[in-house]
Amino acid sequence: MTATDTTTRTSQGSGAAQEESQPPKDWRGVAAEDRDDIPDQVGLLLRDRSRRLLGSLLRPHRTALWFALGVVLIENAARLAIPYLVAVGIDKGIPPMVAGEGSGTLVLITGLVGIAVVVQAVTRLTFLTIAGRIGQQLLLELRRRVFRQFQRLSTAFHDRYTSGRVISRSTSDVDAIEEMMDTGFDGLITAVLTLVGTAVLLLWLDPELGLVALVAFPFLALLTRWFRRESAKAYRRTRETVAVVIVHFVETMTGIRAVQAFRREPRNEQIFADVNDDYRAANERAFRLHGLFMPGIKLIGNITIAIVLLYGAYRAFHGDVTVGVLTAFLIYLRAFFEPMQEISQFYNTFQSASAALEKLSGVLEEEPDVPEPAHPTPLPEAQARGQICLDDVTFGYVAERPVVRGLDLQVPAGQTIAVVGATGAGKTTIAKLVSRFYDPSAGRVTLDDGDLRDLDDATLRRHVVMVTQENFVFAGTIADNIRFGRPEASFDQVRAAAEAIGAHDFIAALPEGYDTPVESRGARLSAGQRQLVAFARAFLADPAVLILDEATSSLDVPSERLVQRALRTILAERTAVIIAHRLSTVEIADRVLVLEHGEVVEDGSPERLIARADGRFAGLHQAWLDSLA
Repeated sequence: MTATDTTTRTSQGSGAAQEESQPPKDWRGVAAEDRDDIPDQVGLLLRDRSRRLLGSLLRPHRTALWFALGVVLIENAARLAIPYLVAVGIDKGIPPMVAGEGSGTLVLITGLVGIAVVVQAVTRLTFLTIAGRIGQQLLLELRRRVFRQFQRLSTAFHDRYTSGRVISRSTSDVDAIEEMMDTGFDGLITAVLTLVGTAVLLLWLDPELGLVALVAFPFLALLTRWFRRESAKAYRRTRETVAVVIVHFVETMTGIRAVQAFRREPRNEQIFADVNDDYRAANERAFRLHGLFMPGIKLIGNITIAIVLLYGAYRAFHGDVTVGVLTAFLIYLRAFFEPMQEISQFYNTFQSASAALEKLSGVLEEEPDVPEPAHPTPLPEAQARGQICLDDVTFGYVAERPVVRGLDLQVPAGQTIAVVGATGAGKTTIAKLVSRFYDPSAGRVTLDDGDLRDLDDATLRRHVVMVTQENFVFAGTIADNIRFGRPEASFDQVRAAAEAIGAHDFIAALPEGYDTPVESRGARLSAGQRQLVAFARAFLADPAVLILDEATSSLDVPSERLVQRALRTILAERTAVIIAHRLSTVEIADRVLVLEHGEVVEDGSPERLIARADGRFAGLHQAWLDSLA
């Protein structure tokens, strides 16, 4: 792939690819955990953050975890007792039977082995049941936290964090942790206990043979250290590349109409093939490491067993060790190396889960750009009057490039103002500031003389509602969508809201009326119908302040006329801020503000501004009239 293709892929294909390639502004931020070239000290910070998250998830289950640990200790004791009982059976049980003295000792040993097998099976079942319950509860809590956090984070976060990355965090990263819980965690505990227990028993059975066997340990430690370091990089890379794959897929499917309209399918397929190939290469690297580690463990283990067998046979020939002890020793030695392979298999899963945990912990520790106040101040009255004030407000999405500068604006309660101006003048920015999707960098925005930063989120959203041109329709019925901002509303209240804004007739004509299911973002509804549903939703919520951001810009003329009638109903007796390009919407306003470069250059009633022949609004109005001719 050429450099040009790479640039095109980054700029046109995947939002995540663009984000992943940009250096993070702060290593502590959410971009840091998506990179694999991070400094060592930052890697320590990320791991500390992951451990804090894991600790907080495990803390409520401490009692169950201790109980599970006790159960697994009993299980391993029973399992490790079997080779020793075999040794006793060979050395103490077989000779009396051969000499004709009876087989009582061998029968006793066999019975003890049977008891050990039963204890091992019962404790294994108990441990898996407890571990499975804890794992599922942990994953349930993790999914809840991630979902709650993504809803809690402000729009500024979602503006820079693509929907594909959100989906990747919520699905593939949680799935990686679930895989570790389901397939490897219990195996790790068993393997570690087996390693420790076996090493102790090897030295206890025969210290000399034990020391010979443990000579292999430094080689195992070096191999494991290398694998741990390299696999950490490899699995962080796989989490990064799978996020890019998901993002590109989500963005393509979300924008499928534009893709098909501009015949983007071949190019998008090429981009997807490229990012998918990156994911394949990352996985191949991880599997290659695994393929080197496991045979390496087997090689060291088999060489060690061969050496111990030869040396043990020599010592048994000279009577320094019994056949039973040598047999048990070889069984234990094989049991010593088998957990190393289990640990390597678990480590694959663990590295993937660890990388996922780093990303999730980054999201969960992200603080909202628009935080709720620690000590909220209530409004002077239970029901807001709706007076809005912007007091010397300065704000910019990039600090060094403010969109509005020193803006002063007072909107009395019950007044409808329209904000017009060229693209980039700051109209939508004002709407976002009044809705408190962003906080000003200087100055303050107030509702009934109360700073929006001092109001709790529930109070703010109860009294200030924003309707945008996207008029998002959620999965569910028409009635569900209308009562979206007021879930407890009765059907009669839903119907009354629809009738008030003129949506009842088209809803009643649908196959199932208000119970008609809405799918695929309301694609079966026209733009005007979706807008009426959004207005009914706002009317039912009954806010003191209503903000309409280009709410009629995507409508045709008949739909616009229908919505205009609804607007007069919905705006009555409440404060309204209308952001509009279409001047037909402006005509219903009490007051018009004309913005240029974030500053108010004209302010007055529509009639007074139109009467100023040389005014900016008069020019806009005349251009609109000419377009209708």
